[in-house]
Amino acid sequence: MKKFLLLVLLAAMAAGAYYYFNVGHGDVPQYQTVPISRGDLTQVVTATGTLNPVMTVQVGCQISGNIQKLLVDFNSEVKAGQIVAQLDPATYEAAVSLAEGDLANAKAGQQLAEVNARRDAELFKNKLTPQADHDAVQAALAQAGALVKMKEAGLKKAMVDLARCTIASPIDGIVISRDVDVGQTVAATMNAPVLFKIANDLRKMQIDAAVAEADIGNLEVGQSVEFTVDAFPTRTFHGEVSQVRNAATTVQNVVTYDTVISVTNDDLKLKPGMTANISVIIAKRQGVLKIANAALRFRPPEPATAQTPAPAGGAAGPRGERPGGGGRPHEKRPASRTVQLFAGGKLQPAQVKLGISDGVNTELLEGAKEGDVVVTGVLQKNSATPAAGAASPLGGARRPF
Repeated sequence: MKKFLLLVLLAAMAAGAYYYFNVGHGDVPQYQTVPISRGDLTQVVTATGTLNPVMTVQVGCQISGNIQKLLVDFNSEVKAGQIVAQLDPATYEAAVSLAEGDLANAKAGQQLAEVNARRDAELFKNKLTPQADHDAVQAALAQAGALVKMKEAGLKKAMVDLARCTIASPIDGIVISRDVDVGQTVAATMNAPVLFKIANDLRKMQIDAAVAEADIGNLEVGQSVEFTVDAFPTRTFHGEVSQVRNAATTVQNVVTYDTVISVTNDDLKLKPGMTANISVIIAKRQGVLKIANAALRFRPPEPATAQTPAPAGGAAGPRGERPGGGGRPHEKRPASRTVQLFAGGKLQPAQVKLGISDGVNTELLEGAKEGDVVVTGVLQKNSATPAAGAASPLGGARRPF
């Protein structure tokens, strides 16, 4: 009998607990909260870019021929004027010899024309030759002189082509690319073929970063930049914004602007072509009040709103202000928002003014103090997910309303 009564009592207690937690109080929300604290904030603009040398020269060939010698290779350091390649000069040497022969022939013809002109001048002076013959002799002399100039120009061109068989570096630098091999034939018909790419100095490099149009207004020349590369994931490199270009690039309706970041590469760890994940530091604050961005996005459920209405115009904030939205405020004046404080077992709306944001926390200028507890989300009892319309919580204690 005692066992039966005990079982009945336990069943009644279980039914009462079920009713209390699932029926009688199932519609009472639970809030997740986080306290306002102090700390450091850094507002950044993120983007990706490619590391490139400050100046890269493509060494090409203006004539066609076979590569006879290659005197440098990948990573070779070169000086301005140093010979880097040699084309087979046989064809161009023959062209020079032919041009020299043509010039000698033209000069011989000019000498003959000069002799005929002197002889004709004496005859014409004594009126022993007609005017027409005299004019023809003078014209032949002028033509002989013009032919000599043409052959001289032809010889000069042949010598220039011969000199172009020897290819020299135009700058001091390092060879980062070699595109030909010994014995390969290069044809300079429409475009000059590229033989080498030479970087001026890999100790000074730059990042060409594509910055979205929503962020470009926050960038200025001289801002500090931190970036990482996949080759050294645990190391942070530093640079500086040196140029923000005005030319826009549109890819699939996404508008970006090229931003040039100067980088010092004294240890030569950075290589051309590496992908850099950059963070341009827009602003820094130390020891300021911080409020979680989830608290700025939180909206109380309808019953709570009916009991404690928020001040008019406080929920949405001024148009165009985006605190907590990725760290990109577009207004110079502080943004104003309404947050829900949790005190005395109930919600209390508070109007706060905000500063910079790092995407997770936002600087709190006024409207609350350190230690105040703000609501970041709402959970229903026996529910593992936030209620509809509630922000994702960042953490903190759960407090029943």
